[in-house]
Amino acid sequence: MNHSIYSADRSTHLKIVLVALLAAIAVTSLSLSLHSYPSDPTDRRAVLRAGTPIAVSSSTIDVVR
Repeated sequence: MNHSIYSADRSTHLKIVLVALLAAIAVTSLSLSLHSYPSDPTDRRAVLRAGTPIAVSSSTIDVVR
């Protein structure tokens, strides 16, 4: 048995690709089935907006102009 992916034959590469594809489909279908959709599509949540930007500094260097 060869444990290197570099010397694997074509059928081994095909098996790896198929297993990865099936795993991706399983994760995608599981995440879509567990996603919670709102019961009322017209229900809108309040949007939290950012306030005005501020400048914060902790420098102790004196500025000479």
